[in-house]
Amino acid sequence: MNKKEKFALVMVVLVFVMVGCGRKSKDEAKKDGYNSTEYSSNTSDTYDTGVEYSTSADDSDTTYDSGSATDSDYTTNSYDVETDIKEDIYYSGSGEEYNSYAENGFVAVSKEPLSTFSADVDTASYSNLRRMIKEGYIYDEDAIRVEEMLNYFNYDYEGPTGREPFGVNVEIGKCPWNPNTSLMMVGMQTKNIDFSEGPNSNLVFLLDVSGSMNDPDKLPLMQQAFCMLAENLTRKDRVSIVVYAGEDAVILEGAKGNETNRIIEKITSLEAGGSTAGSAGIQAAYELAERYFIKGGNNRVILATDGDLNVGLTTEYELTELITKKRDSGIYLSVLGFGTGNIKDNNMEALADNGNGNYAYIDSVYEAKKVLVDELGANMVTVAKDVKFQVEFNPEQIKGYRLIGYENRVLATEDFKDDAKDAGEIGAGHSVTALYELVPVSSNMELDEKVTGSRYSSVDEKYKDELLTIKVRYKEPDKEESKLLTYPVTTRAYTNKTSDDWNFATCIAEFAMILKDSPYLENGSMNHLRKRLNRIEFDDGYKKEFKQLVNKVAEWNYYE
Repeated sequence: MNKKEKFALVMVVLVFVMVGCGRKSKDEAKKDGYNSTEYSSNTSDTYDTGVEYSTSADDSDTTYDSGSATDSDYTTNSYDVETDIKEDIYYSGSGEEYNSYAENGFVAVSKEPLSTFSADVDTASYSNLRRMIKEGYIYDEDAIRVEEMLNYFNYDYEGPTGREPFGVNVEIGKCPWNPNTSLMMVGMQTKNIDFSEGPNSNLVFLLDVSGSMNDPDKLPLMQQAFCMLAENLTRKDRVSIVVYAGEDAVILEGAKGNETNRIIEKITSLEAGGSTAGSAGIQAAYELAERYFIKGGNNRVILATDGDLNVGLTTEYELTELITKKRDSGIYLSVLGFGTGNIKDNNMEALADNGNGNYAYIDSVYEAKKVLVDELGANMVTVAKDVKFQVEFNPEQIKGYRLIGYENRVLATEDFKDDAKDAGEIGAGHSVTALYELVPVSSNMELDEKVTGSRYSSVDEKYKDELLTIKVRYKEPDKEESKLLTYPVTTRAYTNKTSDDWNFATCIAEFAMILKDSPYLENGSMNHLRKRLNRIEFDDGYKKEFKQLVNKVAEWNYYE
């Protein structure tokens, strides 16, 4: 019996025990939980014939922190959103689809001295996992992508100091779960730009209003999210809205960003129904974006959906092929995922990855504010595109390495110099975090020897203190030729007193490895993780919430 089957059995037994004790069934408990304060940061909204979302700290007694103290004081306006609300809500992950990737293993420097991967600023995996934990079980371990969990949070990285678009930070300490390895944290930070002070924006809202969106955590939440976005646009911006169900329709074209009431009126009037012809909607949205294209501006389609496409092009391959053809148009794509039970995460991730964009999952009004208000510039204004990393290891210092996460972003060595090879985009104020588990030459771990074709093939005296070299290639948003930046990392990067950022990021990695039952966990465990988290002082509400989620999972007594 595998781990998922064991967990399913445990949940079934628990349900029968609860029923036998005269307690509520899982369906009843789920319904009550959906309206209770325990889930209020996720669903504190009230559902009548219309929907009101209030995120005031005074109105919500949630047990989970979301954002900073100032975030919790934020109250959105109420919008009269008409929709048909299902009375019986039971969430099941049985219809959710995720891509599966083999976890990165240790690689001998002698065999592969170069590690190459694309930047990734998606955050969907973390907010989706948070939703699952709050619902009481994790449906699919493939939903856990550690790089997206890492990149959900902000870190105290140094930003760019010169004309370069980002700064690169490196910190190395002893690996918390493996006594034979070290752990390197690489952080890239771009300069923050207020969205209102950024380039003029040409935005097309592409909104899924099919029948599958007729749940409280789908269309009503989507409407609230886009109303928040509308309130943050200015006169210099242009907005068009395309909706799609069985067929697509343009309901707003080329409106000025300061026509807030007009934009909100269109958003709040939407109703769900019909099948899902997403590919036709994508075509229409790109045509509108091209019609109102702003040279040197921020031209972007923002797709909001549960990814459950069932008319036209529906497979991941077909959607990837479609969006790849649009990639060279200079129009970016942001994907916002909504809902529970039938999420097609694989489709949404494929669209964002191949459409020069980013992917976020909106599980609450708090997350909508984070993505579309607090981090609007980062998610909507691209400062560097086709960003690639290549790390070259010195065999005199490093015997082997393991990139933690980024399994779906790994590139071939030759792709690093190939400007035709697509890679990730980074927005204003974004940070990118990557972790490497390093095997020092002094380690007892056995790996192959003899390196060829490397900067360190015959180590020059001037390189003897270098552990590795981090190389970054990127393109300016309006250019097609990449630039190369090089950052040698010496033994001085080692520290015995690691920062709170390093400690927190490694806690995220350990948690993900526990949930995925990683073969590389060694001495890691829930108890070990919780002790480490207790030693960190948090002044960030999102990080406090992570600690609470870890404790919630620990209470299940399922993960060791």
